[in-house]
Amino acid sequence: MPRPGSAPRWAAAAGRWGCRLLALLLLLPAPSSGSEITFELPDNAKQCFYEDITQGTKCTLEFQVITGGHYDVDCRLEDPDGKVLYKEMKKQYDSFTFTASRNGTYKFCFSNEFSTFTHKTVYFDFQVGEDPPLFPSENRVSALTQMESACVSIHEALKSVIDYQTHFRLREAQGRSRAEDLNTRVAY
Repeated sequence: MPRPGSAPRWAAAAGRWGCRLLALLLLLPAPSSGSEITFELPDNAKQCFYEDITQGTKCTLEFQVITGGHYDVDCRLEDPDGKVLYKEMKKQYDSFTFTASRNGTYKFCFSNEFSTFTHKTVYFDFQVGEDPPLFPSENRVSALTQMESACVSIHEALKSVIDYQTHFRLREAQGRSRAEDLNTRVAY
């Protein structure tokens, strides 16, 4: 038999933990629309990727060559009609943001056709649309509570940490590749 007064104390503790659990669930990343891929691009090859995008959606394509040759590739982005939105030759890395002018399947290709004997490892991140709001009721009349404001700032900080981690992983992979190449040459 519970002691007198223990039920309200238990309910208050459960309420505090419920709020903390809710805050943690809100910090979990929502399913995003986009792709983040690292792939190998053989010499004299071209690799294309396709993404269905609705009109008016903001998109960002970022890429970086991690290993191979002079660390450069050709990149080309086309809309559903085949109109070239972005074209760069022999780039090591770049970022391009655009807003979709119409519905359809957009195509972006990476080409290593200019290279006859070195394959490349390419990383790209293709983001489609904006992140969904952390708190879905954006049409609020009242200001965010202190807990909600803290959740938003923590969420933004975690997104920044993820971006930094990705950047440093790519730098580490690039440095490791250079070190292995140098080791091979020294051993030879």
